[in-house]
Amino acid sequence: MASTAPASTVPTSTVPSHPGSARANWRIFWNGGQISYAALFNWARPSIYIPTLLGAPTFQILFFAALGSYATGMDPAYFAIGNSVQVCSMAGIYGMTMAVANERWFGTLPTLMASPANRAALFGGRFIPFIVNGFLVSAYGFALSWIFLGVRFDAATLGIIVLAMVVTAFSCSAIGAVQGGLSLRLRDGLFGANLLVFLFLLFCGVNIPLSALPDWMQAVSQVLPFTHGLQAVREAIDGASLAEVGGLIATEALIGLAYAVAAFFLFRWLERSAYRNATLDSR
Repeated sequence: MASTAPASTVPTSTVPSHPGSARANWRIFWNGGQISYAALFNWARPSIYIPTLLGAPTFQILFFAALGSYATGMDPAYFAIGNSVQVCSMAGIYGMTMAVANERWFGTLPTLMASPANRAALFGGRFIPFIVNGFLVSAYGFALSWIFLGVRFDAATLGIIVLAMVVTAFSCSAIGAVQGGLSLRLRDGLFGANLLVFLFLLFCGVNIPLSALPDWMQAVSQVLPFTHGLQAVREAIDGASLAEVGGLIATEALIGLAYAVAAFFLFRWLERSAYRNATLDSR
């Protein structure tokens, strides 16, 4: 998935002479995120994007819908909805992990850290491509589920579903950013990313109702991204209004924001530690 042509993801042409200004921070946030995505990934190529971000979700949704309905007798739509939302975590978690880890592996991280650019703008901009990716993958999953697995919803709730999906994609990217920060110290950051993706499958009500989980698993699910967003999507598909699911969406957004803030401070701490110990470019 990663490009073989290393390049600094924030070239000097995108960093104005006054890096502390609001205009400079906006340019770093918006342009830097796009350039980072283009420099570190080949997902823009259909030959990579389709099998990676569309092929795997297709088989995941079909597999769990068939297995779940056979094993439990429940409607395949229940499993289709859960997995259609869950597949957005692939783009967010893997993408944000690699957005940081690949800077290290390509050797561009020291150059990036030498930049006077605002760190919040620098790494905040990296969220945008993966939120969009996550939303598009989930939208594809719902289209697949509508065609083949009987998922139906009222057009009046479409806006609520879209809002919940976007917020969920953000929160998944936020915990992916935490894993990305950890990857600055880990030899294999994708191992942790794999664990997170499967953690969501087990803890967040994707294929197993939360009420059927042990109490300790239900408690863990409440502090994970994805749980409340998925619940909001399920209720909106059942006809709930924004007033009824707004609390769930707000909770999902707050959890995502908390992980994003944690990721920022984790990265700043690791950055200072790397400067002190001369480990910024160790691979």
